[in-house]
Amino acid sequence: MKAIELRKKYLDFFESKGHTIIPCSPVVPENDPTVLFTTAGMHPLVPYLLGEKHPGGKRLAGYQKCLRTDDIDEVGDTSHLTFFEMLGNWSLGNYFKKEAIEYSFEFLTKELNIPIDKISVSCFAGDEDCPKDVEAYQAWKSLGIPDERIYFFGKDQNWWGPAGKTGPCGPDTEMFIDIGTDKCSKNCDPSCNCGKYIEIWNNVFMQYNKKADGTFEELEQKNVDTGMGLERTAFIMQGKNNVFETEIFAETVAKIKELATEANDESVYIIADHLRAAAFIILDGIVPTNTDQGYVLRRLMRRTIRHMRKINLETSNIELLLEVQKESLMELYPELIENHELIVNEFKKEIQKFEKTLINGEKEFGKISEHLKKQGINKLSGKTIFRLYDTFGFPPEVTEELATENGFDSDIEGFKEFFKAHQKKSRQGAEQKFKGGLADNSEQTIKYHTAAHLLLGALKRILGEHVYQRGSNLTAERLRFDFNHPQKMTDEEKQKVEELVNEQIKRNLKVTMEEMSLEAAKESGADGVFDSKYGTIVKVYSAGDFSKEICGGPHVENTSVLGKFKIKKEEAVSSGVRRIKAILE
Repeated sequence: MKAIELRKKYLDFFESKGHTIIPCSPVVPENDPTVLFTTAGMHPLVPYLLGEKHPGGKRLAGYQKCLRTDDIDEVGDTSHLTFFEMLGNWSLGNYFKKEAIEYSFEFLTKELNIPIDKISVSCFAGDEDCPKDVEAYQAWKSLGIPDERIYFFGKDQNWWGPAGKTGPCGPDTEMFIDIGTDKCSKNCDPSCNCGKYIEIWNNVFMQYNKKADGTFEELEQKNVDTGMGLERTAFIMQGKNNVFETEIFAETVAKIKELATEANDESVYIIADHLRAAAFIILDGIVPTNTDQGYVLRRLMRRTIRHMRKINLETSNIELLLEVQKESLMELYPELIENHELIVNEFKKEIQKFEKTLINGEKEFGKISEHLKKQGINKLSGKTIFRLYDTFGFPPEVTEELATENGFDSDIEGFKEFFKAHQKKSRQGAEQKFKGGLADNSEQTIKYHTAAHLLLGALKRILGEHVYQRGSNLTAERLRFDFNHPQKMTDEEKQKVEELVNEQIKRNLKVTMEEMSLEAAKESGADGVFDSKYGTIVKVYSAGDFSKEICGGPHVENTSVLGKFKIKKEEAVSSGVRRIKAILE
């Protein structure tokens, strides 16, 4: 069963069960400052999981392009991926554990024809905070899963959330397929990483709210959030050994091996994975930079280039590899076709920049080696290797190669210690930056959400109708808004935009919401990028007669509560894209 057939079978099944099929959202999330990328199908649905009414109703299903950066350094084995697709079904206060488990079981055994004796499941074991999930256990038991294949694990295995310090959370139940290999030990079970048990589906039951004092209370609206990995399930259904043998990757992998003279599986898999992940980040308008999403993109691209060098694969072949990738994926992701040239050009530009980095790094290495030779030192310290990496972007493996060529030993273990400390510091910074949790819907953040609509309306009136939103990032402290515009705004233009927004705030405009078809929204003059990211029924928020925009919400009821709008900064993000940072005083 090809991946696209698996996706269709999944969506058709849940549509037959009364679910509305919703469109895939961007990999770069909109109006969610808590994450750099969409890491799960539930991210675009957070407002609805928290109580907002969804235009599609209470039963939803769809597929979501996801990207996770936690495992970048793990990619290269047979299972880790940076970019992946998640199939999901959701209940917004409708069905709960029993029905969700019954749907999962029916799909696995009837639609995919997976033998019941190959299926193992896990449930939450319970702890001092919340009780053992007996309800999930009983549901699996009633379907014929025997006790010896129902496992109980703690929060580290069978619990989701909250995303921040507080918020919705709850137990989950996970489904595993036994691929038939021998047990790694007497105690081998689905919690092992030996590869015998492959997790393919996870049903999260959002049952509790974690409060600021650390206690848990039952949620009024209990939700179901599920996720099935397309690539992982496809390789099991196709009887392959890993995801890189499926049609999603096979042609790209084959071409890499054909062109390289020293191919090894780790480098081949890294290149195949990173090419795909980078392509989808570029599709969402991100370019390589040294911060946020742009930094991750640059890291993926440069890691691709480094591993191409490692297996003697000329970087001039990048266009050919991207062409093969496009051909392999265009049935699943038609958007790759129309944006192919953009993806190729971004890779070519980054290759040129990285090659300059390597030249500068080699010059710096020359100075260091000359200095060490004069002192009679024949070993590069971990600190020196890390400085070349951190300051000049010089890969440690390249430093090691040059050191060997020049008769030096390299303290790679010392470098790893410095690198671990660097990673820890970065993670702490990220945790601080995104500590609010998924889609912070505090009162102040909601104000900024409405202010962003007024800002877009003002920009269109002052700069021209060509302006449209390219992205936004909202927190309780500030608004960050990206939009297309060919040149820097003048001081006069910024002042006019600021004044126009404040004028609308003073007008006490009522903010209203209407549900309508996508076509009706378009005809009504609502702002929005009219492509596949919207469903057939959409929410349109209007701020009086000034702003009309397709949006999931939430918003304030009247502009009068916003306070005073002030632009703090206007700057370039990339060619043709500007960014405004603003606050409400």
